[in-house]
Amino acid sequence: MAYTRGPGLAGALLVGAGVACALGVALGKPVLGVHHLEGHLLSPFLSADPPEFPFVALLVSGGHTQLMRVDGVGRYELLGETIDDAAGEAFDKSAKLMGLPYPGGPWLAKLAEGGSATAFKLPRPLLHSGDLDFSFAGLKTAVLTQAKKLGDQLEANKADLAASTQAAIVEVLLKKSLSALDQTGLKRLVVAGGVGANKNLREQLNAACARRKVRVHYPELHLCTDNGAMIAMAAAMRLQSGLSQASERYAFDVKPRWPMASLSAGAPLPETA
Repeated sequence: MAYTRGPGLAGALLVGAGVACALGVALGKPVLGVHHLEGHLLSPFLSADPPEFPFVALLVSGGHTQLMRVDGVGRYELLGETIDDAAGEAFDKSAKLMGLPYPGGPWLAKLAEGGSATAFKLPRPLLHSGDLDFSFAGLKTAVLTQAKKLGDQLEANKADLAASTQAAIVEVLLKKSLSALDQTGLKRLVVAGGVGANKNLREQLNAACARRKVRVHYPELHLCTDNGAMIAMAAAMRLQSGLSQASERYAFDVKPRWPMASLSAGAPLPETA
């Protein structure tokens, strides 16, 4: 029985761990706690067009934005990450400022289809920083400022503001991903996480990677957001690679904070307590 051990909100993790261990006891099956982000990272292996190692991975979701070099299961090198808000968080918070429902990312993307991406000049934080780190808090603030300026005119300009916001986020993700490919010399890109379902991001990455003769892989749309299949896949790949062993000790703990760097040394995951 595989379950998400972390990172995340402790309460939610404890519920999942408790149910998994209870099922393990009831069914006589061992259990294995899995890293949430490793689940996203390996989710494209569930797709009809799975990648091959090595590749650059763009992990982009509501809580995380990271670029990693992936040479195999458990062989991860962090290339860059967000220093504040993640890309998905920027989507959701910007959508909230526009009065859109939560989670706002898909609503903002849909609204952006009817707007102009150049209507508002919004910042692209760290676009020319020379490294692979991200920052989206300043963009969120700029959207807030623009929404206040529009005042009563916000509703009439909402689609344009949504399109401009999406364009800023996508441009940063695109340029940083291409820079990561240049720095590593790799010719394969994997995009995983909820924001990986964004249509505009996929279109721009597909076009840019085609020009560079780079293969780009995504999980199917229904596997982009958090799901059990990706956790099962990560557990299976860890077990097959010999990096983890399932435990028949059903006492458990969770890891609300669990850096991906702790998985990159090739050592087994810590056993369930």
